[in-house]
Amino acid sequence: MKLIVGLGNPGYEYVWTRHNAGWLIVDSFVARLALHEPQIKFRGAYWGPALCFDERVAFLEPHTYMNLSGLSVSEAVRYGNIELSDLLIISDDSALPFGRIRMRKSGSAGGQNGLKSILGALGTLDVPRLRIGTGSPEGKMEMKEWVLGKIPPEQRREWHKIEDAAWGALGLWIREGIDKAMTKANGFRLNDGE
Repeated sequence: MKLIVGLGNPGYEYVWTRHNAGWLIVDSFVARLALHEPQIKFRGAYWGPALCFDERVAFLEPHTYMNLSGLSVSEAVRYGNIELSDLLIISDDSALPFGRIRMRKSGSAGGQNGLKSILGALGTLDVPRLRIGTGSPEGKMEMKEWVLGKIPPEQRREWHKIEDAAWGALGLWIREGIDKAMTKANGFRLNDGE
């Protein structure tokens, strides 16, 4: 079984914030698969397992708040006996421009506190991840204010294209492995005909 984790923060005030990009992507996957209401499990919202591209896949949105995501993810990984290669974390990335996505097999958290919590809880950097570009602030805006800020309406209107690209990357990851998925995902540019 594979486990897809979308990172974000619970609460109405965080809906459509940049930091909840992982939740937004998982929500789109759950809608595409027509999954029912989640169970509250592993300190979060949990769907599945469901059949996705002929594989059993479960989805998790930790409700621990971003900085403690590792508590939720490590519980789910242990309970499901999930191999780390079968785990995919989806998070926001302010170092990537809006409209870019990037998939990696492993690496540091790159300043993303939810990912940092997960890597610490699992004791390894070898965790596949899909990062959703949100861009970085201009001027003197603090990073915390930026990531907790709302995705502006003009970017929301383009969001379905990012969801489609993430869905395509997920399908390749499941069917053909992470190397093929990385090639496709890392080449995506919003409005370049993808």
